[in-house]
Amino acid sequence: MTDRGATSGGSPVVHGYPHLDTVRAAVTALYRRMSDDGIRRYDTSVAPADVAFADHDDLHLGVQRVARALVQQLHLPDARMIVSFREMEHAASVELTAGPEYFIELNDRFRRHRRDIGAALAHEITHVLLHRLGLSFPGTRDNEILTDTVTTYLGAGWLLLDAFREDRDSSQKLGYLTPEEFGYVLAKRAIVFNEDPAIWFTSPQGYTAYTKGKAQAVRDEQQPPLTTAGWSGRHRYAKDRRYALDHPGEAGDAGRPYAFETLADGLRVSFPCPTCHQRIRVPVRGRVRARCQLCHTVLDCDT
Repeated sequence: MTDRGATSGGSPVVHGYPHLDTVRAAVTALYRRMSDDGIRRYDTSVAPADVAFADHDDLHLGVQRVARALVQQLHLPDARMIVSFREMEHAASVELTAGPEYFIELNDRFRRHRRDIGAALAHEITHVLLHRLGLSFPGTRDNEILTDTVTTYLGAGWLLLDAFREDRDSSQKLGYLTPEEFGYVLAKRAIVFNEDPAIWFTSPQGYTAYTKGKAQAVRDEQQPPLTTAGWSGRHRYAKDRRYALDHPGEAGDAGRPYAFETLADGLRVSFPCPTCHQRIRVPVRGRVRARCQLCHTVLDCDT
């Protein structure tokens, strides 16, 4: 059984990017497991109307309708979700079996907070997808971060960010990622599929977190040796390149996203692909075009 936590009722919500390395590793792992062509099948996010849940809707019929929409979104056509409610510590849990039936339990509080049922189901149904793919990370924390990341990258996780609400007296956040990390993954997806998820948010706090995460995602696209890097980044890169040429074999600044290595045929630089985060290695010889072998993104570089 796989559980997932939630914060609510005034518990402090962690902000920022404490899990960013694991999030990026999760994106890389997803591309390695599904391939770029496989991920491209998820080019449309689940529509707000398909997962909307009004207070006057029949509880059990509504849950089954939303679950079916998320099963379709995650391309699990032969998976049947049987959903029930009970008092529990976590937001939800799913029984991972061989299928095709999977049993999901939701915290009893979702009987009263129906607008967030889609968010809770999205995470649990992604657990089923990952189970079928045989994709997991060691340890509960990292595996839950993987699940949140995949949920968002495959078009259902904007619901988790929209479930984030915070004011002076109370707060609620579903999932293990911070709000800004959810925004970061959502923005990475938006760049790949040319989406605008900003129009889907009903939570002002969720929208703000998305804009902050988007700014972080854009910074990934502007790191040297990419030609989109700003002046300060290019200046720093040129300085580091001179040092690498003058001190072959010495390690540079470990805090840089790029690294130089001296080979028999000259200097090379490695850097993370801004799309899938797999490292790319290219020769240092000025303007070059690099193609990521994992996600097939073509990058213009000034090495």
